[in-house]
Amino acid sequence: MRDVIIIGIAGGTGSGKTTLINRIEAEFMDSIVILSHDFYYRRNSNMPFSEREKLNYDHPNSFETDLMIDHIQGLKEGRPIHRPVYNFVIHDRTDETVTIRPAKVIIVEGILIFENRKLMDLFDIKVFVDTDADVRIIRRILRDVKERGRSLDSVINQYLTTVKLMHEQFVEPSKKNADIIIPEGGFNTVALQMLNERIKALLTAQNEEYDGGNHAKR
Repeated sequence: MRDVIIIGIAGGTGSGKTTLINRIEAEFMDSIVILSHDFYYRRNSNMPFSEREKLNYDHPNSFETDLMIDHIQGLKEGRPIHRPVYNFVIHDRTDETVTIRPAKVIIVEGILIFENRKLMDLFDIKVFVDTDADVRIIRRILRDVKERGRSLDSVINQYLTTVKLMHEQFVEPSKKNADIIIPEGGFNTVALQMLNERIKALLTAQNEEYDGGNHAKR
């Protein structure tokens, strides 16, 4: 298989990563697959729900990152993968999987994807979405209450006890590893256009190299 472009998009919770990714995906459509680090939260089915609620989900050890690395390498080699499914309402991974087929561009997103050196070294482009903390917490509250069945008190408590501390310890320091820092994520239209143009250039170079190789064999 021809070379695959792998883009890492990191940033704090509620920073605007999803909006950025949705707008990139709209530009490139079938050329892209998306892998979220959140899919790879560890299974904790041995714990009752009351204990799972209290776990620190913003620490690197909460993720099965080695499995994600294996899956990215599989896609890069042209093999389909069966990625996990995580249910945020029950705080646990389910028994389901989703089949993901190889594509020209792989976008990997998550708050801690620049914290793991082995994972980070897979990325051709590293993007950090940088957004003020007050905006991020408001977005997180709205998302978790509306989409994940959480109470307002539980979201605020989780933010103050783990999310904020883990952001300061792991997420913010990983920003230095980024090639590109985008304030406000997908709402920054100038940065979005520049990133899309960079992806187009890489795809063009990739296709020219592939066609050149085929021409040389003929």
